[in-house]
Amino acid sequence: MTVTWSSYSSYLVIVVLIVLAPGPDTMVMLKNSLSGGTRGGFLTTAGIFVANAVQGTAAALGLGVVIAQSQPVFVTLKWVGAAYLVFLGFQALRGAWRGDYSGVTAVKQQRSSGFRRFREGFLSNITNPKVLVLYLSVLPQFLDPVTTSAWHALLLAYTVAVLGAIWLLTLLFFVHRVRAWLERRKVRRALDGVTGTALVGFGAALVLE
Repeated sequence: MTVTWSSYSSYLVIVVLIVLAPGPDTMVMLKNSLSGGTRGGFLTTAGIFVANAVQGTAAALGLGVVIAQSQPVFVTLKWVGAAYLVFLGFQALRGAWRGDYSGVTAVKQQRSSGFRRFREGFLSNITNPKVLVLYLSVLPQFLDPVTTSAWHALLLAYTVAVLGAIWLLTLLFFVHRVRAWLERRKVRRALDGVTGTALVGFGAALVLE
């Protein structure tokens, strides 16, 4: 079957529900938007988008199946991804424990670490095999390898990346609007504690699955 507007609309409903579910990408973006300001959150989102597009391209062109079926590669990717999420989680928890925040000054001081924000977003997504599994689970339901082209597969894959980025930017806009409240020490410590715990939890869940 070819990708019709009807099938694409059904696909959009599924993708929106997936995108709205909180996951590691959301937590990493929130962590970096709190510590690096709007610029930090935007660069993190850009990194996540690029990684998402790379994974989507791999799945659409058939490379994802090769990775998923290669047990050593898949297991290694899973452990690396889990370790990285736990590492980011402990960073946030350490910040919550110390409670040493200096508001706008800290944000200005961390503007030079833009590449690190991008890298954290990219690595948190690219090392998460669940993203690749998601593509491999959903895309085949809307594609027929006999009648559909690689362009149709790429369209569906990039839809996930674009909608995911739009959702993260929406959250970033909300964080920007309430930044004055979020910069209160008690609120910031609570948020760092929540995001850190969530990231460690996502890492642990990735290993146990």
